[in-house]
Amino acid sequence: MPALIVHGGAGADPTDDPDELRDGIRQAVAAGWAVLRDGGSAVLAVEAAVCALEDHPRFNAGRGSVLTADGTVEMDASIMEGDGLTNGAVACVTGIRHPVSLAKRIMEEGRHSFFVGEGARARARELGVPLCDPAELVTERQRRRLESIQAGTVGAVALDRRGLIAAATSTGGIPGKLPGRVGDSPLIGCGTYAESTLGGVSCTG
Repeated sequence: MPALIVHGGAGADPTDDPDELRDGIRQAVAAGWAVLRDGGSAVLAVEAAVCALEDHPRFNAGRGSVLTADGTVEMDASIMEGDGLTNGAVACVTGIRHPVSLAKRIMEEGRHSFFVGEGARARARELGVPLCDPAELVTERQRRRLESIQAGTVGAVALDRRGLIAAATSTGGIPGKLPGRVGDSPLIGCGTYAESTLGGVSCTG
């Protein structure tokens, strides 16, 4: 029987509306569950769920990512499938609306599994992952909260009908981090792990 777990991170902004956050999680669950319900893979399900969170401005991933000390967005993401233990990861990426999708394409392409910064952005172009203006990812809300709040990480773990487990994690990191800082989220075995005979993990906090 398929299963899906989605998390929006351990960080909390006291100004956030809890109902809005719950609604964002529900949207992510709906996106991932639609894939599983239609017989899709756990990999596609976790990608869909995390993409929904990356699109939501209240979560610390994609469009809602916290800012670095110099006021830019740098994101990390990873994905892993639990049968062949293949994985993909990116760190310090900017100008990519869905870092988890780039991590998935890197995993599928298979030549290398982890790209950082401009190298990751170049791979996005080569692999057909849509780019965006980095300024589109910076919101006024994020500017205001740069030094006032902790922020979490988002992720999902799914089990599909075939018994495949997959996990994915995406984050903007910690508020005010120095440019170039890489956290645990894109590191396989630290922020994300999946093994179909054991289980899957997407970490936050």
